[in-house]
Amino acid sequence: MGRGLLASAVFAVAAVFGLCAAWGQGYPSKPVRIVVPFPAGGGYDFNARNIAQKLTEALGQPVVVENRAGANGNIGSDVVAKAPADGYTLLLGGIGPQALSVALYPKLPYDPERDLAPIALVAAQPNLLVVKPALPVASLADFIRYARANPGKLSVGSAGNGSGQHFGLEQLKQDAGIDAVHVPYKGAAPLHAALLGGEIDAAFNIIQLPMPQVRKGELKALAIASKRRSPLAPEIPTMAELGYAIDFDTWYGLYAPAGTPKEILQRLHAETVKALQAADFRERAAALGVDLIGSTPEELAAHQRAEISRWTKIGKAANIKVD
Repeated sequence: MGRGLLASAVFAVAAVFGLCAAWGQGYPSKPVRIVVPFPAGGGYDFNARNIAQKLTEALGQPVVVENRAGANGNIGSDVVAKAPADGYTLLLGGIGPQALSVALYPKLPYDPERDLAPIALVAAQPNLLVVKPALPVASLADFIRYARANPGKLSVGSAGNGSGQHFGLEQLKQDAGIDAVHVPYKGAAPLHAALLGGEIDAAFNIIQLPMPQVRKGELKALAIASKRRSPLAPEIPTMAELGYAIDFDTWYGLYAPAGTPKEILQRLHAETVKALQAADFRERAAALGVDLIGSTPEELAAHQRAEISRWTKIGKAANIKVD
C-alpha cells in the first residue's frame, strides 16, 4: 500500500472513530423509544416502563414505551431489528422472541442473534400453574388425575403460541401423560383476564399476575414452574419438588439494533444497570416476584445462546408445534 493510500485509510478509520465518539457524547438529542413486543400489563411491560422512567432521568430525554404485540413477540422484535442503529429504538425482549421463536419458527423475519445488539439481561420471573376455583383440584397431583380422567376436556391457556407457558404445558402433557387443550392468548395480561373470566380452566402465567387473586381465593395455585421457590409465595412448591422437572423462568433482556455505535451501547448498559440497582425499582420488582439482574452484554448473549440450544432440544424431544 502506498503512503497516500495508507494515509487515506488511517484518516478514514480516525474519522469513523471520531464520529462514533461524537455519537456517544451527543446522545441522546431526541426522545428514545423502548418497543415492548407484548401488550401492556405483563412482565415485559413492567420492566420496560420502570427502565424507561429511570433512563429518562439519566439521559435527559424522554424515554417512551411502545407496545407492538403479535406473533409471540416477533412483530415488535422485527421492528427494532430493522430500525436505524442509532440508539433511539430499543427492545425489551426476552425468552419468547429471542429464544423460543428460534426453536419453533423455521423462518423468522429477523435473526435474534445477528440483528440485535445485547445491552443487559434485565430480569427473570418464575411462572405459576393456576386453576379457576370451580375446578375440583387442590394440588398438582389432583390436576393430573383430573386431566387423565377427562382427556381433552381441560383447557389450559398460555401467553401465546410458542411462549414459555406453551412449552411448559406441552412438557407437562408429555411427562404426565395427559391430554389438555392449549388455548393461546396475545400476552400475559389477556391470559390472566381470560382465566379470571372463566374462559379457560387453568393457565401457566408469570407469578406477578395471578398471586393477588390467589391470596383472595379467586384462583388456586398448584405449582411453581421454576428450579426454586419464589420469595413472593414460598409456600407454593416447585414442579420439580412434585416430580416434574419443568422450569421456564420468563427472562427479559434489553437490546438495540445491531450496528449501534459501541459508545451508545456502553452508555445504555451503564445507565440500565444503575436503573436496576435503584431501591424503588427493586422494591416494586420484589413485590411482583421479579428478580432484577443487570448483566453485561456478553452475559446476555451467552444466556441467549444457551436458551436457544436448550429450547430447541426440548421442542424436538416433545414434538412441540406452533398451533
